[in-house]
Order: sequence, then C-alpha cells, then structure tokens
Amino acid sequence: MKVTVKWAGKKFDAIEVDLSQPGLAFKTQLFSLTGVAPDRQKILVKGGQLKDDTDMATLGLKEGQALMMMGTIGELPKAPQAPVQFMEDLTDTQLAKALKVPAGLTNLGNTCYMNATLQSLRVVPELQASLKAIPATFTADPRLNLARGLSGLYTQLEDAGDAVTPFLFLQVLRSCFGQFAEQDQRGFMQQDAEECWGELMSAVADKAPGFNADGDVDAGKKFIDQFFTGETVSTMTCVDAPSEPAKVEFGTFRQLKANIGAGVSTYMLTDLENGFVETIEKNSETLGRTATYKKVTKITRLPKYLTVNFVRFQWKPSERVKAKILKRVKFPFELDASSLCNLSLLEKLSPAKLHLKRKEEEASAAKKAKKDDSSSSAAASTAMDVDALSSAVSNMVTQRAIMASLNVDGSLMDDVGCNVSGQYELVAVLTHVGRGTNSGHYIGWAKNSGKWWQFNDDEVSMVSEEDITKLEGGGDWHTAYIVLYRAKDL
Repeated sequence: MKVTVKWAGKKFDAIEVDLSQPGLAFKTQLFSLTGVAPDRQKILVKGGQLKDDTDMATLGLKEGQALMMMGTIGELPKAPQAPVQFMEDLTDTQLAKALKVPAGLTNLGNTCYMNATLQSLRVVPELQASLKAIPATFTADPRLNLARGLSGLYTQLEDAGDAVTPFLFLQVLRSCFGQFAEQDQRGFMQQDAEECWGELMSAVADKAPGFNADGDVDAGKKFIDQFFTGETVSTMTCVDAPSEPAKVEFGTFRQLKANIGAGVSTYMLTDLENGFVETIEKNSETLGRTATYKKVTKITRLPKYLTVNFVRFQWKPSERVKAKILKRVKFPFELDASSLCNLSLLEKLSPAKLHLKRKEEEASAAKKAKKDDSSSSAAASTAMDVDALSSAVSNMVTQRAIMASLNVDGSLMDDVGCNVSGQYELVAVLTHVGRGTNSGHYIGWAKNSGKWWQFNDDEVSMVSEEDITKLEGGGDWHTAYIVLYRAKDL
C-alpha cells in the first residue's frame, strides 16, 4: 500500500507502507526522507498520533491516503572545536606530549652529572609539592634561589613536550657551589654526580618546608629531614677489655654508603650490612694502650626515600687519581631493610610489614588465578607517577589512615616522611660510564607510571627491567653509582 505524507509545506507521494510492521518502521522510512528523527515525529492518524508500537494494519489506511506529519530536524552535529589531528601529522613535541614521554634536559657542556641527578630526584612528587610552597621571587640568598630555580625547572619539565634547557638553574647552581664552575682550557669540566646530589640535598634542606600529619605544608619543618634523613645508633665495645663500658653514639644520614666487598660480584645489602660492623684500633683508657674495638651501627629511623651510594671510586696516591671499581654489585628491585634496623624499630615496623606481605600473597594468588591478566598486574605497581603532584599530599593522608587501621606504633604515625614497614621499591638509578668521576658520562634512569625511562640528557627512551638489571656493573657499560628507593605504599 502507498500513501502520501505532507510535512513543512512539502509533499512526499507514493510512500510504501508495510502493514505487517509497527509504527516505528514507518517513522524510520520518513526519517530517511525528511531527516526528522522518529522521536521528534508527530504523525496524525485515526484515533490520534502514530506510536512506535502501533499495529499499522489496524489503522484502516486507504490507497493514496494523505497523512500529516509535524516535527523539526534536530540540531546538526557541530564541527569539532579543534581540528582532528592524526599521529603522523604531529610534531615531535606534540607526539611526546600525547604519548606522555617525560622531557629530557639539554647538556650545556659537561653537565650530564647535573641532568642525571635532577631526573633521578624528579621521582619525588613530595619534593616538588614542597618546593612549590616557596615564593617564586629571586633574592640575594643563592640557596633560596636554587630551591626556587629547581621548582621552576621541574614545572617546565612537566609542561614540556621537548627537552628543556636548564641554563638559569645551572647558573644558580654554580653561584651556590663554585666547584661546578671549574674550567680548563677546553671549557667547563665534568663533575661528580654524587657530589652534585649531596650539594643539592644540603641546599634544599635549608629552604624546602616540610609537612604536618594532615599533609599541609609546615614551614616549621624541613622536608629533607623528614623524607630523606635516617637516624642511627652506634655501640662501640672494646674487644680487648670486655669490662670497659660501651660507648653509644647517635647519628643521622642522608645516604648509605655501600663499600664494595671482595669477590667477582657482591650484593648491595650484604655490603651495607658489612659496613655497619667496623673494627677500629684506638687507645684504651682502661688498658693504657692501643686496643681493638668493635663498632656496630643500627638504624633507628628509616626515611621514606632511601639513597644508597656505591663507593666505586678509590684514591690511588701513586697515580694521583680516583680509580673506578668496576665490580658487579647486585641491587634489588624490592628491598627489605629490616636487617639494618635495631630491635626497637623492628618491633614497630612489624604490623605494616606483615600487611604488605599479605597484600603481596593475595596479589600473587590472584595472578595465578588469572594468568592472562599480566597487563593489569603491571599497572598495579605501587610506584607513584612522576607528575602526580596533586596526589602527593592526599597520599600522605591516605597512608596515615591505613596505618591507624593496622595499629601502627604512634611514634611512627606521627613521624611524617618515615618508612613504617622497612619495605622499599627501586624508583631511580644514576649511572656512570667511564673510569673517573670527573670524566665519562652520567645517565639517570627513573620509574614513571610503572615504566622505566632512560634520561640520557635530552634523549629520553623507555627501557625494560632487564635493562635496569644490566646496570649492576662488571664492565665498561653504564654502572650504578647511586640508587634511590621509595617506601612501599601500604
């Protein structure tokens, strides 16, 4: 059967009607002719308006009958506010931003030591949050200017899609620490990255504010003291005179020194443990002569960020140079620092440590139950994104709430910036290739969003965990010089 439809002054003749179909089928036909969507159509038929579920056979339509339709065409789709861009049309800078590739730093002439240090410390979002609280105005205080310059440089890196040239920061660094401005006949000299790391820590320690238990910036506290500084207790006893009273000393550290042990290869934790036990020859007041003493050191406070420096350079008086120890030192991706702590701290760490162990067991069981879920398990890394500044403070509050639920010792809960479990994960490695601290080349390797990145000055590339393992040393390839660990989130 064919009918005629009138709409908006127009007439559509000989429209075929399938009486076996519901009203929606007829509306769809009219949509193709008029552009009026079915839900916007009002078709007048006997008994009122045509509904979607109306049985067309019950309407008593006659051949050639004229029907009236009302309704307007909906708003036409708008063109996108910004033109669509395809990946092949993007510039290198736009592509880097789209793929979230972290920005590199331009080498300004033997400044790889500085670039590698800055990229390694960039994995500390709490540091960036602290630095942002410092007013941006430059003053006559070079250390304050350095802290402000570091904050500005990190902001540039977060916003950039291409390498950043750290010219201003370099000038401020050299004004603070003259050794980094040393020159020879060829220009500015290469410097020791470990020295740069230490000087940056000392400058920021004076100026970067800390946080209170609620995650708010507290100018009365020092960030480096909270998040990078550990505490120790050392007990010295006389081996030759056991009755001589033991001497107890308390100390602090911003990095642990791993004196590389004997053998073809060694382990970082073993070297640290061995370094905590010393044999010393000194005068004994009890015996009135030189005697042998044993000094045992234990950690009484673990910082959230634990820095370990491999002592790879030793002075050779005959050649008047620092010679590099190329020996392989195995460092773990996950570190349990319990063996370095005293008994009192171990007891306090126990609840959070057990909690993390249960979490890992549950995650392992879930992984076995769903073997094909490897991609999601990788995304569940406890590593915090480098650019997650907004979550840094809220994470502190979240962690504190979890501590309370685990009945973590109150002294640890109130100690902002400490590690309450003794469990760490590797987040950055600073490497050196070459034979001397003031020669060769430095590179930073950092974990961002669960992925490892190599920061070779302005060249940034994604690498695998296997590539990080190759940094353990044993040859002339890039060798780990400093490693940075972060406390695992509960």
